[in-house]
Amino acid sequence: MAHRSDAPYRPQDAPEVSEMLRGLEANKGHGKGKGGFSVKMATFDVAGSQIKVNSWRMSDWDYKKPNLPTYSRGLFTTKRQDGQREIVIRGYDKFFNHGEVRETEWRNVERDTRGPYELSVKENGCIIFISGLEDGTLLVCSKHSTGPRGDTEVSHAQAGEKWVDRQLATIGRTRQQLAMKLREMNATAVAELCDDEFEEHVLEYTPEAAGLYLHGINLNLPEFATYPHHLVDTFAEEWAFRKTMYIIKDTIEEVKTFLDTTAETGHYAGRDTEGFVIRCQSKANTGDWHDWFFKYKFDEPYLMYRQWRECTKAFIAGRQPKIKKHKKITEAYLDFARRKLHENPSLGKAYQANHGIIKLRDEFLAYRGQKGSDIIRQEEQEGEVSHNNVTKNVVLVPVATIGCGKTTVALALCKLFGWGHVQNDNITVKKAKPFAFASACCRELNEHPVMIADRNNHQKREREQLITDVMKIVPNAHLICLQYVHERSNYDDIRAATRERVLNRGDNHQTIQAGSKDPNFIIEIMEGFMHRFQPVEADSHPDDGFDSVIDLDPCADSRENLETVVNQLYSEYPKLFNGQDKPSAEEMDAAIHKAMNNYSVDIKHEINSRNNNNGNKQSSSTNGTNGQSNGKQKERKVEYFGVQVPAARVSAVLEAVFREATPETAQMYNSLRRLRRLQTEFHVTLIHRAASGQPGKPADLWNKLLDMHTKAVAPTEGRPFPLPEPKLGMCKVRLERLVWDGRVMAFVVRLSPFEEGGEQFTTVNDTPHITVGTENPSIKPVESNNLLTQWMQQGSGESGIMELAVKGNVELEGTVRGILQKH
Repeated sequence: MAHRSDAPYRPQDAPEVSEMLRGLEANKGHGKGKGGFSVKMATFDVAGSQIKVNSWRMSDWDYKKPNLPTYSRGLFTTKRQDGQREIVIRGYDKFFNHGEVRETEWRNVERDTRGPYELSVKENGCIIFISGLEDGTLLVCSKHSTGPRGDTEVSHAQAGEKWVDRQLATIGRTRQQLAMKLREMNATAVAELCDDEFEEHVLEYTPEAAGLYLHGINLNLPEFATYPHHLVDTFAEEWAFRKTMYIIKDTIEEVKTFLDTTAETGHYAGRDTEGFVIRCQSKANTGDWHDWFFKYKFDEPYLMYRQWRECTKAFIAGRQPKIKKHKKITEAYLDFARRKLHENPSLGKAYQANHGIIKLRDEFLAYRGQKGSDIIRQEEQEGEVSHNNVTKNVVLVPVATIGCGKTTVALALCKLFGWGHVQNDNITVKKAKPFAFASACCRELNEHPVMIADRNNHQKREREQLITDVMKIVPNAHLICLQYVHERSNYDDIRAATRERVLNRGDNHQTIQAGSKDPNFIIEIMEGFMHRFQPVEADSHPDDGFDSVIDLDPCADSRENLETVVNQLYSEYPKLFNGQDKPSAEEMDAAIHKAMNNYSVDIKHEINSRNNNNGNKQSSSTNGTNGQSNGKQKERKVEYFGVQVPAARVSAVLEAVFREATPETAQMYNSLRRLRRLQTEFHVTLIHRAASGQPGKPADLWNKLLDMHTKAVAPTEGRPFPLPEPKLGMCKVRLERLVWDGRVMAFVVRLSPFEEGGEQFTTVNDTPHITVGTENPSIKPVESNNLLTQWMQQGSGESGIMELAVKGNVELEGTVRGILQKH
């Protein structure tokens, strides 16, 4: 296939764009939509323009699903003056690493693609999109947002804008000229922002090398169409972008040879590189030739560099550094880093703000007289273990709730590879059952290179016990987490998916016999597990004991999750399979079929219960049913109504607020973090059951919300079971100030309707707030009310209360729910 000498062009087709947006809107929200995927939309103002743009995004695993409205990762739309909606930013189709999905396995790449193959060096920065709006405004976006971030820092989009202005000044052109040029092309310019003064990554970019590296120009269309690299370079020269290095190979055999050879050192053209993006055309899935990308990332020495960075940050923050591999050299690096930080304490503050990371690493390498690739080669010669050469003693540890499909996936893996498998409910000892389970898992490692520790492990204490006991028995074990991701915002969909599975399988389970038990009783047990679920936090104890974490979707079918596990293990732990080819789609289909249809239970347990007639107690060791009654369950009542907000966003704002604070100001925050007293979930309380009996506003608010909850809970024609904690609505939560004393810390917030004309939710508390954390377990979150009352009356300072403003317009999406009593 020869190079295209003319630039590709096609105008937007209004019906095509409308159809794409209808498909996205039908799946908008926090749960899975009609198409089996979830779409999130955010609206942004554009500086200097009256135009607003909408950003659309999906979860990474959703991009692996067929028949999406679009596969663009990075998509912004708007409405023109004539009312027609249009695409204004179009990123690449989500592309995957070699071997990560079936389409990127070499045998399928060889079969389904054609050249020329353009291999561009993978620059190490953050992606920036640039295009033009109808009014001549230049739109600059990061992956999913534009404009200010809303906290004290310059956002990626703003940093990208500054670089655009800088390069346009060198050629005497304006933003409007670039905007109109891109609009004329119906295209988005895609660049990598590489600027260590703004944000360091893994590879170094000196001031002379910093800037926007143009690596793509995409047509603003629902389907993916992109410029060939030589035309991207022509545009870069014309508009003063930096060019991305690339080479061309004619055949896939040449591509594979080149990549395998370069991966031995991670070095190309005199510089370290993280890998390559390969651009070609494929006929996979559609049968027609279309533009297609995949990537080839080098694991080392970049994983080692990242470990050095995280260990240094842990040391500066007073935490124990977690060394998962490269143990000897990392310990030597940390000794060197400690000396440097001791000599110059100001380095620590800069390092935590992502400055000086590369300089410290390079000073250590110069001190050793080695390159990163030299160290990796030396480790291999000395037999140091890395993911790439792990061959045995691997324990796969599910983290799940009932009905996620963990046993089905485990049995399918055993069918495919002959691995070991221990189910917790097959451990029948009366005493020390957790240790007996760990011991049984370790015995399986005597016969198998890999085994699956089939237990829910949904709480940190369970994971801590398993990791500790396994490592006592097999000190060189590698524990890999299979996390069925539970996001609170997605609980309704997880409930629907898991209940359907559990209620449909009847009594074919060791503990949950749904066929002969009251369905409401089974649902109550499942709800307990979901309520107690604690997400994996890979960088903190005990989850830092996992070698790696594979995220799975509890709403997806087991066949999809099986393929995710297989692909990631083949990518990260290739020697586990002793040369065995990756299973075909047919082989995985057959393994799942056998796991689901040939599985029968040998040992059954009765759930802890009490016979109400004669008081005789029956008990059995179960997988965490927590003594639920086998009789009619007492209904759990609503404990409070609240607005849940994303924990990750709140944590990021907290970190930003205190990043530049003095040690005295940050003392309480650092203490809460060190003692693990920060909340893991965050909400604004609207009203608590204790206030529901107060006349006037409290009683009216409680009755209104309870009525909404009762209606939302009720079974429907398409859902024959109740939803314990359904979504009652949405609202916006603006974080305004952070207030604290020596006992409790809280955000002062403002609630507003989620959309124009939407529901205005209110709170009975004098000051709407989110409790961040308390100094010790004896201090209850309700004390935030007392703190804020005192703050409103006396202010901060002499009262012993401290406060900081949350800079920018930090507004979170809040989900209103009724939260049930724990018991």
